[in-house]
Amino acid sequence: MCLSFIEEQYKLRIMGAKRLSELQLELLKIYSFNPSKEDLVQIKTMLGKYFANKLTANVQKGIESNNISNEDLENWLQIAR
Repeated sequence: MCLSFIEEQYKLRIMGAKRLSELQLELLKIYSFNPSKEDLVQIKTMLGKYFANKLTANVQKGIESNNISNEDLENWLQIAR
């Protein structure tokens, strides 16, 4: 059932219609194998760590490229409170 859904999404992609992202398609493939709850928890944890690391790297890059200091960050935290 999931594979036919994936195939349908692929057809829609070729025809230029709105489609699922590549990540969504890959996750559907995983779910088609009926993973255990433990596997799903591990997958969710891996995805969370991956996107957290990606966000941290992008924030760090922005801090460095804009010459933002720790003092600037602390001041922003004080303003936000």
